[in-house]
Amino acid sequence: MNTHSVRREKNNEKYQAILRAAIKVFASRGFFQSKVADVAQAAGVADGTVYLYFKSKDDLLISIFNETMDDVIAKSRGELQKIEDPVERLRKIASLHLAWLGQDRQLAVVFQVELRQSTKFMEEFSTTRLAEYFELIREVIVDGQAKGIFRKEVQPQVATKVFFGALDEMVTNWILSRKRYALETMVRPVLDILIRGLAT
Repeated sequence: MNTHSVRREKNNEKYQAILRAAIKVFASRGFFQSKVADVAQAAGVADGTVYLYFKSKDDLLISIFNETMDDVIAKSRGELQKIEDPVERLRKIASLHLAWLGQDRQLAVVFQVELRQSTKFMEEFSTTRLAEYFELIREVIVDGQAKGIFRKEVQPQVATKVFFGALDEMVTNWILSRKRYALETMVRPVLDILIRGLAT
């Protein structure tokens, strides 16, 4: 099996074990302080095995982001298809977002801290999966405007960024807080404020 074909086997147990180890290592040591050897050790594999699946440490970080966002976007789209009301659709997005990161503190640290240490990564992410996620939120807001539920004078792009920014801040605060609480409990207070701002 050549290297290219191995890299594409994302359901491979070893691939997933390395990805999980990378999340653990990056969250505890920081991305820039970590080495591929650290990830290999945490995954219980040889250094060379990591390179069968990932080109570099940067590729590991990008893969964590892409794999996670692919799952989140697919799950969100599937759940939203079951809901008609735009308000409830926004509530579902918020619930899924906070549940997704709230159940995995290490992943949340990688997303909220480590991924943002590099302008290079942020520029790349903002034009790919993150843009697709923003579009998913924007579509719900536009639908709400079309149905007369949300104010038409509100710019959908701005509302999307405000919505995402509020959720994002809740996750960051949760990571930094010394208190231990379920992140999903923030869905209602955040949505109450945002929906009042959007409502006609």
